[in-house]
Amino acid sequence: MQGEDRIKIAHLIEKNPIVQKVISNVNHELVARRENKPSVCKVFLNEYTKLKDTDEFIFEIHKEAKKSLPDIIWNKVQFVEGISSPDVHFREKYSSPRNIGIVFSGGPAPGGHNVIAGLYDAAKKANPENRVFGFLLGPDGIVENEYVELTDIVIDKYRNLGGFGMIKTGRAKIDTKEKMRLSKETCRKLNLDALVIIGGDDSNTNAAFLAQEMYKDDVQIIGVPKTIDGDIQVRDSKGTVLCAISFGFHTAALSFANSISNLCTDCSSDIKYWHICRVMGRVASHLALEVALQTHANITLIGEDLANYTDSRRIEKAKKDGTPDYTAYGMTLRHLSRVICDGIVRRAAVGKNYGVMVIPEGILEFINEIQVFIIKLNTIIAQYNSTHDTDFHTNFPILEDKLEYLRRLAKASREEGIFTIWNTRDDDLFNDIPAFFQEGLLMERDSHGNFQFSQVETDKVLMGLVKDYLNILKEKGHYKTGISKLYYGKTIEKGKLNPEMLGPVLFKNYGDEFLIMKETITSVKTLKQALVRDNIIQESDKIPEEVEKIFKKSIPSFKTQVHFYGYDGRGNDPSGFDCVYAYNLGLTAFSLLANGATGQMAAIKNLEKEFEKWEPIGIPIAPLMHIEERKGKLDLVLEKTIVDVNSPCFKIVKELREKWLGAVAGEDDYRRPGPIRFVGKCEEERPLTFVLNEIAKRSSG
Repeated sequence: MQGEDRIKIAHLIEKNPIVQKVISNVNHELVARRENKPSVCKVFLNEYTKLKDTDEFIFEIHKEAKKSLPDIIWNKVQFVEGISSPDVHFREKYSSPRNIGIVFSGGPAPGGHNVIAGLYDAAKKANPENRVFGFLLGPDGIVENEYVELTDIVIDKYRNLGGFGMIKTGRAKIDTKEKMRLSKETCRKLNLDALVIIGGDDSNTNAAFLAQEMYKDDVQIIGVPKTIDGDIQVRDSKGTVLCAISFGFHTAALSFANSISNLCTDCSSDIKYWHICRVMGRVASHLALEVALQTHANITLIGEDLANYTDSRRIEKAKKDGTPDYTAYGMTLRHLSRVICDGIVRRAAVGKNYGVMVIPEGILEFINEIQVFIIKLNTIIAQYNSTHDTDFHTNFPILEDKLEYLRRLAKASREEGIFTIWNTRDDDLFNDIPAFFQEGLLMERDSHGNFQFSQVETDKVLMGLVKDYLNILKEKGHYKTGISKLYYGKTIEKGKLNPEMLGPVLFKNYGDEFLIMKETITSVKTLKQALVRDNIIQESDKIPEEVEKIFKKSIPSFKTQVHFYGYDGRGNDPSGFDCVYAYNLGLTAFSLLANGATGQMAAIKNLEKEFEKWEPIGIPIAPLMHIEERKGKLDLVLEKTIVDVNSPCFKIVKELREKWLGAVAGEDDYRRPGPIRFVGKCEEERPLTFVLNEIAKRSSG
């Protein structure tokens, strides 16, 4: 750009108000979001709130939790109740000046800023002198005493907006004596009365241990459930739902569903691609299930369903042979690829050589053979790291180095009779896996010692097997594209041939709406043989052009487009549901700490019902803990919740699989979900899994 032009453009940018408005990072949507005031639960319309303990909900408490968390293990579920005219002592205690810390922990989830806004608003309403400190970059901010005091200007800038940009986040854990000492020191320096931790299962686990450690220091710790995966759900021992889902789930599911719905529209327009959509969900398939309901994608895999799979044919064979067949229980990777191929082949048979498939990122964790590899490799890596000065991945930086180490373990097991986790059979099976997948299984674990499913191209693993098997089916003549009978007739008649005479020669189902080429006709050569055999042409004749055209149309071409949905959804601006939910969680967190609670998780009961029935509660974290393998050893952690395959919503999805597969002539049953909104009514104002489960509950009641 010439100097004179640059001056003109600079002048336009600096002086023209319309240009400034167009290029500004502030638009109508942003202003409307910031100004929107979320609805509040009825109890928060009162000037004060109190807590009411209840013995209604019972938990099965692990003995290790009793031992490790003695001061908070007997906490009860607490209902938040409104109170308009408390006595003087209550008012003074409730409104006494407080210093409150708040921190994000783990990945972002839409609605996090509203948790802070709700806490801040409640704190300032109770006493304008209350101070709220936001720790920067996650738990490291607590350890290193890095914080910012939150003000009206800061809070108002982020109301109803996505991300965790206000104070950022991090994945560190306060899990050593030194980190705990430094955290206590930070609390003393800031004279903190309470600390609110917004995070997932690990973060709320951390909150429980912090509550125990700081119990005698009179620093209250409150957890807030956050994860887009939806795997934080709390029930008591009787199955009563206390927390139906964490905030962020609804927005992420809608975000993914809108994008995947667009792919449904695209594939049914361009009719040449299978869109393979991998969605977040490392250990649970809640997002995939919700997306299935939102979009009616042709194939949706639910990991928990695969884990429950039983091969009845293998069981019957084993009974006849008089020997047990343990491989009959659980889905194998190869069998799963066959299931996918079956759907693809059936759609192709009715002219639909395209479609949309949804796969949860953690699908491999539900495949028996892969799960065994993951458990063994996690243990091997953890054991190596605990017994060496350097870590496994530093000492064995490339794949071949890692494989050589595993071979040595297998050799020791075989030749020296030493018990090792990795034996010769493991080594042989592992060597059959593609190199890129071997590398994925051997990659560095995350900070919690978990296998990083999001880093593995799950779709590539599955689609590799699918493509191989489809090629076999194509060679055998089982995988064909169905030809519209109308199109066939018009094409053949153009060549002045008789479609009625040719039909039975070419197709195995002549007379149907979509015609399938006979299995014996797999090439131009076999096509000619069929025509000669039925006296349509002579050996010396060429295949009629129109007939060859129909044959080529019957040969399917399996083309894929791969998509990953994760970071885009968790960075989305929150839906109306999450705006309101998160804001009320912030109000609940303040109510808990203002009434002296610690070691509690702020939650909303009856989320699955209409807003008027929402009930803010505090759930004791300690009784929810159980023992789980982490980094090769057993630790006390908050249990994740997987998809309940006996729930009404899953059963409904399972019942509709055949319809959504669309392996019949006619249009597919794709559904267009509503847009993400923060105001106004729409049918997606709650997760559809909630809606179906609640309707079923009412019907059975």
